Amino acid sequence: MTASARAESQNRFAKVGERAPYFALDALVSTEPGKEFKKLSIDDYRGKWLVLFFYPMDFTVVCPTEIRGFNQAVGEFKKLNAEILGASIDTKYTHLAWAQRGDLGILNFPLLSDVKRETAQAYGCLDENEGVALRGLYIIDPEGVLQYQLVQNMDVGRSIEETLRVLQALQTGSLCPLGWKPGEKTIKKP
Repeated sequence: MTASARAESQNRFAKVGERAPYFALDALVSTEPGKEFKKLSIDDYRGKWLVLFFYPMDFTVVCPTEIRGFNQAVGEFKKLNAEILGASIDTKYTHLAWAQRGDLGILNFPLLSDVKRETAQAYGCLDENEGVALRGLYIIDPEGVLQYQLVQNMDVGRSIEETLRVLQALQTGSLCPLGWKPGEKTIKKP
């Protein structure tokens, strides 16, 4: 992505049907000494579906339940050609300390460090008053286009099952009626 395209994408909020805002952030990718951190960008996920979720902060109560839930479902997402990225405003070192403490189990996907809060702001899930991200969930298609977004209150955890269902619905390329589940009939586009 060109520098001007990056600057333009950072000056607007995420919108379904448009290119997802660019990011390039430090990430916790492992707890193995010497292999803990890596810079990741949205460009690293071209050709795959990407499930990007924001959570308020490390060392909290609801957030580890979500991270453990996504950890347990990584295999299901991979079968759908999807990768998972978690993100919060914490530093990569705080992510590492939290993972080493054992609250998350074995971490099976990267945690992005959005300390400048620019990515949460670009995706429209930054709580300006609290200075943390709300629970934002974004599904980005293999071409980098945002196909789904959901932002909710910090107090309520997400549904991994619903995230998988929506991802599968998007991948059908068809219209999916209320409550559609994989294997059920879809509606042909007119």
